[in-house]
Amino acid sequence: MTLVTATKRSAQGAPRADGGRRPPYHGAWFLVLPALIPILVLSVGPLLYGILLAFTDSQSGRTEPTEWIGGLNFQDLLHDTLFWESFRIGLVWAVGVTVPQFLLALGLALLLNQDLRLRWLARALAIIPWAMPEVVVGVMWRLVYNPDAGVLNETLRDLGLGDGRDWLSGLSTALPAVIVVGVWAGMPQTTVALLAGLQNTPHELHEAAAIDGAGAWRRFRTVTWPALRPVALSITALNFIWNFNSFALVYVLTSGGPGGRTRLPMLFAYEEAFRYGQFGYAAAMGCVMVAVISVLLALFLVGRLRGGDDA
Repeated sequence: MTLVTATKRSAQGAPRADGGRRPPYHGAWFLVLPALIPILVLSVGPLLYGILLAFTDSQSGRTEPTEWIGGLNFQDLLHDTLFWESFRIGLVWAVGVTVPQFLLALGLALLLNQDLRLRWLARALAIIPWAMPEVVVGVMWRLVYNPDAGVLNETLRDLGLGDGRDWLSGLSTALPAVIVVGVWAGMPQTTVALLAGLQNTPHELHEAAAIDGAGAWRRFRTVTWPALRPVALSITALNFIWNFNSFALVYVLTSGGPGGRTRLPMLFAYEEAFRYGQFGYAAAMGCVMVAVISVLLALFLVGRLRGGDDA
């Protein structure tokens, strides 16, 4: 009888030392604080202060106290055609960089996923632009686009395709030239993300599809893309947000010129705040951009959740 009782007790498991109660996790907050404090101080705090500043008439060099003006800055912003033009340019820039960035990165990731010689070297070279600071990238490409001694114009002259042009100062070429730089600079991180997704795709599925007679395109459409789609959607959404909020790269290349043709919303807000001293008005611009990005991100998350439910 004792043996049977002991067997039942061992099958049920030994009694918990705390009497069945869950151990307290109050000490876990101390593990979270080192990561939470910088976020609160450097991100959440400035964001809340910027929202508060958007409802004031704060200006640089003002001797009178800052006053609360409600939504007056937002009313003025609704009629500011220059800001909405910069917003349109920002959307063109974000789409123009994100789409080619994804397509080129997808092709490069598919290539690097093949069993090629010196594949390790090709992967290392592919992430070099990602390791370079945006300021360095901007300075380097300014030298490439230099109208007198730039590599691009020298190559065009050698090929007999003209005497070259000032790419970053032309009204019709400035934005496309900057988009090319944005695609080149951001493609490596997209490539790395897509390559990781490709490597997580079971190789047995490709072998089974090949045995069934499926060609390369059909294998990509039925095997590779369904497995890669979650990664592709995530990195594309993040790239769009990052590109829309770009500042340093475009600032180094053109400073928003010529004639405002490359003045992104972040550049416009920067000029209003630090060139003209309109801190409250610039903060209102920032609030509008945060609201737009938040809506886009919410739509993306809702779509992902619905897609997960359908799956």
